[in-house]
Amino acid sequence: MRRLPANEIMSLVTDNPRYELAESVGPDLRLSDLLDDTDLPLSYGSAAGDPRLRGIIAQAHGVDADDVVLTFGGMHALFLLAFLTCERGDQAVTTSPLFPVARGSLDAVGADVRVVPLSFDNGYQLDLDAFADQLTPATKLVSLASPQNPSGVALSAETFEAVVALVREKSSDAYVIADETYREATYGDNAVAPSVVTLDPRVVSVASLSKCHGAPGLRLGWAISQDRALIDQLVRAKFGTVLTGSPVTEALALRVFRKYDQIMAERRAVLADGLAATEAWVAENADLVEWVRPNAGAICCVRLKPAVPVESFYRTLEKYEIRVANGSWFGEEPRVFRLGFGFLPIEDLKAAFKAFTAALRSVHS
Repeated sequence: MRRLPANEIMSLVTDNPRYELAESVGPDLRLSDLLDDTDLPLSYGSAAGDPRLRGIIAQAHGVDADDVVLTFGGMHALFLLAFLTCERGDQAVTTSPLFPVARGSLDAVGADVRVVPLSFDNGYQLDLDAFADQLTPATKLVSLASPQNPSGVALSAETFEAVVALVREKSSDAYVIADETYREATYGDNAVAPSVVTLDPRVVSVASLSKCHGAPGLRLGWAISQDRALIDQLVRAKFGTVLTGSPVTEALALRVFRKYDQIMAERRAVLADGLAATEAWVAENADLVEWVRPNAGAICCVRLKPAVPVESFYRTLEKYEIRVANGSWFGEEPRVFRLGFGFLPIEDLKAAFKAFTAALRSVHS
């Protein structure tokens, strides 16, 4: 029997502590923000997903509606892609640190997973030489997140173009997943980087409504590819696992997109305030912590300096009712932790940082 490894990141879907700084999302939308009628048949949907919704997503990515398959969140898309592209023993290339469930989908299908390490000291930038060293003719799947989870660091357009060129050269049978879940979660008026899905037919963009749009409870994601054979297989694999999506979910998702400008403007303002508060807190405690500034998303990586004892740090946070995401959840060292600055309202976030400073200082002293 194939088994999925246990990981403490599952604690995020239990009760939240007073100061939840481990979450990767911003504030949640409310059903009342979207619902204005209930005259909706509770019938089956279509295997590919509502064509209106696929059309909206396609237009935003510069592709056709038939290039989009709706899934139950982004993780459903990642799992189906791993299942379709990798036989047991086939090679897959990804990075570390990484969202553990994304790595888990590769392990679950029995892939031979080759890992390119990303370094805090190098700002979690992808080393193209190290990446190229992991590619072989047996590579069937490359899975990269941009922005990354846990760091919020994005690959530049030039880096991703180089990735695609290397895959063409060394692993011509491989598909390249671009997990773009956090791409649109920019700060204030910062520009949104374009999707990379049109770079090559074998590039697959995966994302969802969970992180940028504030609707993780809808469990609505998508995979986009201009490779017709892959799209056909994705539709069949979706039908073979869940038949169709929920018409209720897809109808609500349509309303999210119809309010896109309003929702995203509000959320980007929240993220900008959270990022500024985080930057100020790191500066205030620069003798004890350091960080890698993210490009997008509600998360960043912070590292304890040597003066802070790691085990005492985590024990003390519990006493102060603070939770952060231990770096070990993602394959990083425990001295690094993921800090989420979008989940709490700004006044609560500032209160959390005040308590965090007290906890840090008590451990250090």
